[in-house]
Amino acid sequence: MPSSTDPHALRGTLLLEDGVRFDGVGIGAPGRRVGEVVFTTGMVGYPESLTDPSFRGQILTFTYPLLGNYGVPAAGATDRHGLPVLESEEMQVRGVVVRGTTRPNHWSSRRTLEAWLADEGVPGVRGVDTRRLTEHLRAHGVVRGVLDVRESDAPARLEDLKKAIARAPKYGDERFMSEVAPKKPALVGGRRGPMVAVLDCGVKASILRALIDRNLTVLRLPYDHEVPTKWDGRRVAGLLVGNGPGDPAELGPTIEELGRPSVRGLPTLGICLGHQLLALSRGGTTFKLKYGHRGQNKTVCFPDGRALIVSENHGYAVDPASLSKTGLEPWANNPDDGTLEGFRDPSGRVLALQGHPEGHPGPQEAGFVFDQFVRKVRARA
Repeated sequence: MPSSTDPHALRGTLLLEDGVRFDGVGIGAPGRRVGEVVFTTGMVGYPESLTDPSFRGQILTFTYPLLGNYGVPAAGATDRHGLPVLESEEMQVRGVVVRGTTRPNHWSSRRTLEAWLADEGVPGVRGVDTRRLTEHLRAHGVVRGVLDVRESDAPARLEDLKKAIARAPKYGDERFMSEVAPKKPALVGGRRGPMVAVLDCGVKASILRALIDRNLTVLRLPYDHEVPTKWDGRRVAGLLVGNGPGDPAELGPTIEELGRPSVRGLPTLGICLGHQLLALSRGGTTFKLKYGHRGQNKTVCFPDGRALIVSENHGYAVDPASLSKTGLEPWANNPDDGTLEGFRDPSGRVLALQGHPEGHPGPQEAGFVFDQFVRKVRARA
């Protein structure tokens, strides 16, 4: 791999909005991208993280110091259901920050991480002190930044980088649905058992796979589509609202749809952004976390004494106090900062989890949440 002394190496710079600067070796595609700078604490799963639509609009920092050791699957690889083997069909992040990379050694690898970034047109920087960067974000909160990768030895002009950040919209003001949501309804994985509608705000492929593998027929809908009572002559017996990017409070059409009486009568599972949207549809409120929860080592505690390790990727959370008049009850919490990790209604019709029960990447200890949802769906079908 090229080093910082290699005359053919790209140069890379990350400048944060608050003026903190990091320089290193450029990897991937030359270019300049502005986005919210966040970090993930996962030791594995970089292909899944980079293709997770929840990271849309963000520059992703990996705290694990060495990436690339198991490479990247073939471009366009799909599973037996026709779904991408990764979480979407393209890389979703705007930029990547890593401490170091290595050559892959894995039977399924077809290219390096650096080659994949270049193929997708995504810039990255290697050789950054990611521990220092992460400590800064934890202390001061996530901020916008600009990632500049160039072929020139000349240092990036500070004023140019500052102007790029100033011109860019704030993360909460961006609208991502046109980039991550499907344009029209479609059945995914063929006809199987009872039909479940998925309001797709950027849902991960592994969530759809978890439903299909449990013998459900999956109707994938655009984020602002009306949830039908029937589709192609078949009854819709349940609803899932999955993950996605951006500020949940900005998704007015989805919130309004989730509040309709016919939709509220369906067995419903909310995951990540879906957890937040369901709370908003019942009158709850959300807020932005200082630096979010991103990684595969997050603890969730339940009232019965269980503590599970789950995969998470979110920058917003539900205010538990706001649920007092919604008919929903807290179900799980995060012991690190006390944030709400799940809620349900007393009837069991609504179940929501902030973490990812499908666990790709990461543990699958919370997979029972899908099983509870499927039982409700089958009882209604």
